[in-house]
Amino acid sequence: MKARDVMTSRVLTIQPEASIEEAIRLMLDNRISGLPVVDAGGVLVGIVTEGDFLRRAETGTARKRPRWLEFLVGPQNLATDYVRSHGRRVEEVMTRSPVTVDEEAGLDAIVSIMERKRVKRVPVVRDRQVVGIVSRSNLLHALASVSRDLPDAPAGDAEIRTRVMAEIARQPWAPVALVDVVVKDGIVELWGSITESKQGEGLKVLAENTPGVKGVVSHLAWIEPMSGLVISEPDMPPTRKAG
Repeated sequence: MKARDVMTSRVLTIQPEASIEEAIRLMLDNRISGLPVVDAGGVLVGIVTEGDFLRRAETGTARKRPRWLEFLVGPQNLATDYVRSHGRRVEEVMTRSPVTVDEEAGLDAIVSIMERKRVKRVPVVRDRQVVGIVSRSNLLHALASVSRDLPDAPAGDAEIRTRVMAEIARQPWAPVALVDVVVKDGIVELWGSITESKQGEGLKVLAENTPGVKGVVSHLAWIEPMSGLVISEPDMPPTRKAG
């Protein structure tokens, strides 16, 4: 999936000379947490978000530092903080030169940007014009759509076992040599040993996500590496696939 497949095309924007009161009202009225900032020609010049209004003089939340730290921070950064907490126009508080993507950007690249830059939304641009925006909620909608459109594929027990074992072999965290899989009537039984407790959880999720699986039963034994203590999972009914 690409940015164009999930982005919100109707994007509310604001101009840099607008007041912060206008920006706040626009976000509150439309229940959004950020606005692209565009100039008179429609070119993206920044982005303003609810985070830009956290430290404001009006609410008494402007950043306060000890004198010795102010000396280390320096007048340049102190002046920048003052402008952001006392500025009255969007251009004074916005983030300039925000990271953007084009319409062909893959969702993996967008998620990587969100994680690396710690942002909740990424503008989508074409010739420096904003044509959309991808937010975390857009990604959730995409996930919901994909999950809904993936029906279980019918498969025999032998085919299911082959699929599960092949997927286990692809995982760098899975103890391939220590685990065996038995499948009966679509129910996967996991047997063997694990050396980390999370491996068991990962194997259950892996099996549940395999097409054709109706449920999973774990008989895995966890070997505590320091003491050598073996902890077996209690016999439990199979966990059924969600949905």
